[in-house]
Amino acid sequence: MPREGESRLLAISDLHVGYAENRAIVQELKPATPGDWLLVAGDVGERLADIAWALELLAGRFERVVWVPGNHELWTPPDDPPDLRGAARYEHLVSMCRDLGVLTPEDEYPVWEGAGGPVRIVPLFLLYDYTFLPAGHLTKESALAYARGTGVICTDEYLLHPDPHPSREAWCQARVELTERRLAGLDDVPLVFVNHYPLVREPTDILRYPEFAQWCGTTATREWHTRHPTAAVIYGHLHIPRVTWYDGVRFEEVSLGYPREWRRRPGGPKLLREVLQ
Repeated sequence: MPREGESRLLAISDLHVGYAENRAIVQELKPATPGDWLLVAGDVGERLADIAWALELLAGRFERVVWVPGNHELWTPPDDPPDLRGAARYEHLVSMCRDLGVLTPEDEYPVWEGAGGPVRIVPLFLLYDYTFLPAGHLTKESALAYARGTGVICTDEYLLHPDPHPSREAWCQARVELTERRLAGLDDVPLVFVNHYPLVREPTDILRYPEFAQWCGTTATREWHTRHPTAAVIYGHLHIPRVTWYDGVRFEEVSLGYPREWRRRPGGPKLLREVLQ
């Protein structure tokens, strides 16, 4: 635990600032000390103006902000100019972050030297590849048909375009391969992985609708937390904030979530979480 006045490494995700209640919460997020860093694990919002508003606000308050994209940032809403799809939208978001001084998965992985450090922060952009299949299904096609039959379909199927890749799973594969090359060149400083999706499937086992797991990650990352020296794994997307342990490594889901979700939680919404405890 950090000593009084010592800077902390903090995390949050799924701010969804398109909701007025969430926007009001983000307006109140502040560091405890001037040296605090903030990891933002995706789904800040859907519209470029909202994403820029939130990240600019946070970058002005925290010593350093590190952002990774969620699926919502990658959507192409019909009324959100410019009309950018797929990789072009992601590249636009990266450029926007650089203008704001916010680090992204495209930047050099920074080392946190404060309380609990040193650790290397590894922001990830990996997407998913439909390999978290529901029980009884062996292919993406079968799993999608099952999900359509239950009415549980992720909006990504309509708004998250993979251009210029032929599919979202092809884009995922390209991102995994690129990231594995970068990870292979790192030293032995312990890592804090920051990804919108869990790196292992187990956190999705408690989903109310298990068919939604296919939009929640990739089996390609199953051993990353054991293959590399890992201090913690930070993720969001599931809107189920909690801590779990896999192979002795701490995984924390750090989402704020939608107002209808955080209102039901005892004590109200969970906000900034300390990454190194």
